[in-house]
Amino acid sequence: MKYIYTALLVAMGMLVSCDQLLDIEPEFTQDAENFFNTPQDYDRALIGAYDLLQTSYLQIWIGEIASDNSIAGGESVNDSQGLHEIESMTHGGVNAELRNVMRFNYAGIARANYIFENRDKIQFEGKDQILAQAAFLRAYYHFTLVTYFGDIPLVVDKRLALSEVTSSQRTPKAQVYAQIEKDLRVAVETLPWTNPEIGRITKGAAMALLGKVLLYQNKNSESAQVLGDLITNNQAGYGLFSDFSSLFYTANDNINEDVFTVQYSGLEGGGYDCFVCLEGNLAVGFHGIRLYNGPFYGDGNSYNLPTRNLYNAFAANDPRRDATVLDIDAFIARQPNSDQISYAVGGGGHTGYYNNKYIKRLNERGLPDDDLTSPLNYRAIRFADVLLMAAEAFQKSGDDGRARTELNKVRARVGMPLINSSGGQLLEDIYRERRLELSGEGFRFFDLVRTGRAADIIAGFQPGKHELFPIPQVEIDLAGGNWQQNPGY
Repeated sequence: MKYIYTALLVAMGMLVSCDQLLDIEPEFTQDAENFFNTPQDYDRALIGAYDLLQTSYLQIWIGEIASDNSIAGGESVNDSQGLHEIESMTHGGVNAELRNVMRFNYAGIARANYIFENRDKIQFEGKDQILAQAAFLRAYYHFTLVTYFGDIPLVVDKRLALSEVTSSQRTPKAQVYAQIEKDLRVAVETLPWTNPEIGRITKGAAMALLGKVLLYQNKNSESAQVLGDLITNNQAGYGLFSDFSSLFYTANDNINEDVFTVQYSGLEGGGYDCFVCLEGNLAVGFHGIRLYNGPFYGDGNSYNLPTRNLYNAFAANDPRRDATVLDIDAFIARQPNSDQISYAVGGGGHTGYYNNKYIKRLNERGLPDDDLTSPLNYRAIRFADVLLMAAEAFQKSGDDGRARTELNKVRARVGMPLINSSGGQLLEDIYRERRLELSGEGFRFFDLVRTGRAADIIAGFQPGKHELFPIPQVEIDLAGGNWQQNPGY
């Protein structure tokens, strides 16, 4: 990712610039207006658009902490205060984490738009593949924004000049979704099933995200068709990894279960002053056990701590329980030298549990500071998620038989009894399975909101308000006050 060398203007007037992203060859001879002279320039710009995927730590944190799955944790209640406000449902328009969601995703959109703005400058073989990957990325960033904030300014095929910021308006989310679908269908039609360069977007990733986008809009028949086609015509060889207990080890990055994965590297260091500059997965170190001294795990910052409610949701014989939630005291008690193992409790809360999917392990650490440089990839969509989304879409479309088939593939992988229910009970079983299978990965809050169950499950959730997060106040100010805040904030 470090080879992109043009500083790109972020929509809403925000500029993300870090020395790590600037590598000018030679210095002072190229700028944004005389770029795109070679195929390599287009590919470098595309890598710049990929780069913003590395802020996935925000999805893991907010998607879990806003739900019943996790608490914020950390050193104190003032450590990442915005996460504690999200946990208690007291968040408002001044929230660092929510502002980062908006500006990082608009940075990604701006970088994708930069490519489309110059799509016709030169012709070369393979340009359609670059444009299709850029279309997917733009769709993903827009989808993230619309699920967080609802109506958002829709900017396509151009960068937003500073003079345009104060006149920009929020676009109805239906129009944003239409653009997302358009971009994803281009990606589906253009991209191959496989790519020799690991981490590049493929046809399967585009189909999976399209199916998800349709499901979020309750276009259940269309979602079932897309996801069903992906499962049936699976030319990429997607499948379920046999050993769930080691699924989230770095040794098992980029396996057949990975449909859309954010790639990380532990070979480049970074600092706390610029999380968007990192090449490693910082969520892993931040999820680590505070001042831990013992085997297998590394120490960390005790963020995003699973709740007892989540731990108890699993059957005792479900192997996903311990693979998802680390019961630290039980783990220590099983060790032969348990009296020599120690850890500390942070002032931001303690549950006794840790996110065991994305956690620092001693043999998986990156370069110092290894809190910030984990090489563990983030699975934005894995095949188990595809199967469960398909099960939901088929059930809601009236096909209980196909829904059970896809649901039971997920349960069979971990040796759990097959489901034989139908109708409303089957749908509840699918929802429950999504929690058991996907907890710790950043999807729980959005699943509860889109299915209308959030108010019954999340403490402090106010219907008519908390379905969306507030627009960051600084963005409203930058837009000259033209944007109305989301209801209730």
